Amino acid sequence: MTPSLEADLRDALSGEVRFSDGDRALYAADASNYREVPRGVVLPRTTEEIVAAVEVCARHGATVLHRGGGTSVAGQTVSKDSVVIDSSKYCHRILSIDPQARLAVVEPGVVLDDLRNAAGQYGLTFGPDPETHSHNTLGGMLGNNSCGIHSLTARRTVDNVRSLDILTYDGIRLAVGRTSESALAILEERPGREGDIYRGLRLLRDSYAADIRARYPKIPRRVSGYNLDELLPENGFDVARALVGSEGTCVTILNATLELVEDPPCKLLLVIGFDSPFAAADAVPDILPWRKKGLIALEGMDDELTGYMRKKDFRVEDLQYLPNGKAWLLAQFGADTMETAKVCAQELSRSLKKHPHVSDMQLHIDRAECEALWKVREAALASTAWVPGVRDTWPGWEDSAVAPENLGAYMRDLKALMTQHGFSGAMFGHFGDGLIHVRVDFGLHTIQDVTQFRIFMEAAAALVVRHGGTLSGEHGDGRARAELLPVMYGERLIKAFADFKRLWDPSGKMNPGKIVAPQKLDQDLRYGPEFQQKKPHYHTLLKFPDSENSFGRAVMRCVGVGECRRHEGGTMCPSYRGTREEKYSTRGRARLLQEMLEGDPVRDGFGSAAVYDALDLCLSCKACKTECPVSVDMATYRAEFLHHYYRSHARPLSSFGMGLVHVWAPITANLPWLMNAITQTPGLSTIARITAGVHPKRSLPRLAHRPFRQDWSGSRQHRPVRALLWVDTFNNHFTPEPLHAAAQVLERSGHEVVLSPHGLCCGRPFYDFGRLDAAKRYLLHCLDGLTPLLDARTWLVGIEPSCLSVFRDELLSLFPHDERAKRLAERALTLGQFLHLHGHAPIRLGRDVAIHGHCHSKSLLGTEADLAVLKMSGRKAAVLDDGCCGMAGAFGYEKAKYDISEAIARQGVVPHIEKTPDNTILVADGFSCRHQIAHFTDRETLTLPELLRQAMQ
Repeated sequence: MTPSLEADLRDALSGEVRFSDGDRALYAADASNYREVPRGVVLPRTTEEIVAAVEVCARHGATVLHRGGGTSVAGQTVSKDSVVIDSSKYCHRILSIDPQARLAVVEPGVVLDDLRNAAGQYGLTFGPDPETHSHNTLGGMLGNNSCGIHSLTARRTVDNVRSLDILTYDGIRLAVGRTSESALAILEERPGREGDIYRGLRLLRDSYAADIRARYPKIPRRVSGYNLDELLPENGFDVARALVGSEGTCVTILNATLELVEDPPCKLLLVIGFDSPFAAADAVPDILPWRKKGLIALEGMDDELTGYMRKKDFRVEDLQYLPNGKAWLLAQFGADTMETAKVCAQELSRSLKKHPHVSDMQLHIDRAECEALWKVREAALASTAWVPGVRDTWPGWEDSAVAPENLGAYMRDLKALMTQHGFSGAMFGHFGDGLIHVRVDFGLHTIQDVTQFRIFMEAAAALVVRHGGTLSGEHGDGRARAELLPVMYGERLIKAFADFKRLWDPSGKMNPGKIVAPQKLDQDLRYGPEFQQKKPHYHTLLKFPDSENSFGRAVMRCVGVGECRRHEGGTMCPSYRGTREEKYSTRGRARLLQEMLEGDPVRDGFGSAAVYDALDLCLSCKACKTECPVSVDMATYRAEFLHHYYRSHARPLSSFGMGLVHVWAPITANLPWLMNAITQTPGLSTIARITAGVHPKRSLPRLAHRPFRQDWSGSRQHRPVRALLWVDTFNNHFTPEPLHAAAQVLERSGHEVVLSPHGLCCGRPFYDFGRLDAAKRYLLHCLDGLTPLLDARTWLVGIEPSCLSVFRDELLSLFPHDERAKRLAERALTLGQFLHLHGHAPIRLGRDVAIHGHCHSKSLLGTEADLAVLKMSGRKAAVLDDGCCGMAGAFGYEKAKYDISEAIARQGVVPHIEKTPDNTILVADGFSCRHQIAHFTDRETLTLPELLRQAMQ
């Protein structure tokens, strides 16, 4: 039997080799419009294994696609029937940093921010910084020739490369870089392929030098095509830089030596409001001379973008820092001292005061305000996707660039062209470099949409060339624009591109169909007419009101920008952070759900094992609903999927143990000693854990001697405001003290307290195990029992965040049109929110406070009110940016999930708590969070009501 490609790869690598339908589906798309199902996926553990993987592929004649963060907007990282080599999981070492020489050597899977953080210790940084800096890889940046916000000073990736260690498809390894004429002569004499390559490169340069000088636009942001200009004598015959931006079509990059630059320690923002985006563009040439005085970035955006953000209710609070205007320039100054930067910014401000189209200006020195404004700008690409009331917007013409002095004229003509074709879109981008991003409402779902898309793209290409510009100024050509390269370069240089690729890749096996011999720009559209015809309609219990009540529309929300793949900051996505595994990212899960709708290669619908495997490790933290720029709500999609999946599959043991705690805890409440004897006694507890599917290292929770309900004596008098205290299963039966404390705090603050009716439960665990029918019944009981009590003076007050979030989130997904549900959601408050709204007794704290926020608090409920109440004491209070604790209800108890639960905890919560001073009070309201913290640290925690009770005494 002839060995298969998959078998040979497994023999050659210790890394992961994946050829299953689910893995192929996972890599079928990126952040672009395109979908191409690969042949298989390889995750090598070392760069030597990358070499081995390419060698095996070459032996079998298989095409190869290299992929890092998978954030390509132009479609470079999709390739039909290719073997995808993903370096991001393992090949992410920073091999060295030389601060004196200002050089760093990195593997291709290194995330940009990881390099920036490492270099920052020496006051250095890698200059190019795309919006995806928290999760893109340097291999991808080298492939695309990425740029970013600070390209005014840092320029493009190509301008920051010293040398590359590369591999050709046929196995030649070379160290390439700048090459003198004498060195080139020696290299040309080398035997075999190496000499052939260098002789061919010299011939190509000499043959096409005049064409390159004539046709390559002299602008800051030319990225389209190959960098043949780097081979010119005046550019030092730099072979490494010639290969940057080649989109993986020529060679494999094994490591790169990159140049670092100084990072000014002090930065501020001057934000300038204009009466139109065109006027803002016209002002750019007048502002650029301030580069000599510390101007390091000049970004622009229009009010259509901010309008989209308001429609989506996304980062609206950050828009308060924008001055009046219909468009804005964000001018960032950097210097060794803040005073120097401030003086230069004020000088620019004074010079613009008489500008006829300047509406207003604001100088921001505060770091938090500056970060908020940058987050508005960085989130712009995703902010323009899936906007309510707007036809679906897509990339395609999102990346054109001209000379800065031509920007205003080009933008006017581009806007007119869009209007002529019936299109619209917000304009934003790197105005200082003459680059415009615009995500156009192409639709792309019907044949007519696609026809108009092609007509517009051809017209836009001709337009930008007339303005002396480039099809792509940052994202590369990929599938989106390579077909249009002849418009920009002419047929002779297109032949030069083919010659260049042929020198490196004679058999044409490296990422075919990109740059050279490109595929059609209107084919293989992932949500095009063919997908719309195949997409099945599923009857769902959850209604997805934010996605036209369509499960299909909901799972399509993910556009692939990969914010869920970041490694620090925020909460999303804990299971990805614990594994660095694409299928456990929010994006990976969304991709598999999309492929489930496609029906090939994921063919089993709601019975798909691949989709189940990806969703099984989702902690339902809900962070993606608020941290994802397009509000992908994976916890809700997961609940709906599991609801269908378990109709034909057996449920895990944990769904009957911890998953039904709200059923068995009340039953055992009268015999807590018996239940505790079973769960706490050695031997018996082992049997109990095995029966419930709990990991042996986990201690089972101990039932309280008496539930809260049995001990509470009731409120003593009628008050103007009444708190309907939600008695949740967890605190009532296991840790009643937080409920006692909450009742006492509310009464001491002058409020009447009543308890939620006996027998009501939100059914939180039902969502985690897909029991949506039962969840719906429980919530109907809640509506029937709570609605009569929620009069004008009564608010529902919850302690356990995971329960309270049901009333804010799942309730509205199940009953989007029920006015009772809307009222309950509006009147359900955390204790901090209730006290902040209605007043509280004076508090006195002797120590500072650090809050570990439950994921649902950070994503849905908010922690601002808790901080406001605590800060009334005059002490410092802050919410730790420590991510998810990794417990998530039953998740951390399950035997199969203990390791990932521990990995998540040790990445965020544990080190943050260990760094917290011993005299700082730790607060954690979540029942699961407290259990996890106690399990992995020796620090004690209090709930907010317990702390406030102490502070009121």
